[in-house]
Amino acid sequence: MPAHVSSLQLIGMAALTLATVAWAAVVTRLLRRNRREALAWHAARALPAFPHPSEPAPPREAVELTPAEQDAFAGLVRRLSGR
Repeated sequence: MPAHVSSLQLIGMAALTLATVAWAAVVTRLLRRNRREALAWHAARALPAFPHPSEPAPPREAVELTPAEQDAFAGLVRRLSGR
């Protein structure tokens, strides 16, 4: 024990260190518990605007363009691309 430090100061420092460790442990536990609860809440809450992933996607559709439509589309692409 250093000569210039009283025993009350050492006891006070030990008490503060113990309180800091206990506070950190409690805060860490609360944050972990709240995070689990928040994740469970978000997972349980469904967004009604979006379909559920288990629903099948609609079938793909394809349409054949006539040569005149293909030329018109190519002209549109050239005009929009700036060429």
